[in-house]
Amino acid sequence: MLIQILQDALFAAIAAIGFAAISRPPKRAYIYCALIAAAGHSLRFVLMTGTAPMHIIPATLISSFIIGTLAVASASHARFPAETCLFPALLPMIPGIYAYKAFGGMALCLLAADDDTFGHYFRLFAFNGMTCGAIILCMVVGATLPIFIFKKIAFQATR
Repeated sequence: MLIQILQDALFAAIAAIGFAAISRPPKRAYIYCALIAAAGHSLRFVLMTGTAPMHIIPATLISSFIIGTLAVASASHARFPAETCLFPALLPMIPGIYAYKAFGGMALCLLAADDDTFGHYFRLFAFNGMTCGAIILCMVVGATLPIFIFKKIAFQATR
């Protein structure tokens, strides 16, 4: 299990560095982005596969809140806005497989020949679409809450 957690952390860190490179942050921000993404994504992995497995939606909310908190804490230490690390650290948690399955279900829905087939694929489309939307909503809420809770700390780096 430890190997899986470390692999998850490593791949999340690599993805976060790649996403951060697009926005060209200061060079010292890359290590913060990688560490925050690794911590958040690993936490979600542990919450979903631990002894008491949690569904992906609440696990994402908790992990996003931790990512936001770590981004705010590191921003005051590293002297750059919290968003510099927050957004690249969140991007590896985007639910791509649910979006892919939702659009696949929609396409198969449109091509369905009878009502039973249509109903089956519509159910898949609706389930995956709602799951994807709920995960993204939890990412947004969880990541922005620490910015509002720790408002004084979050905006010190930009002054």
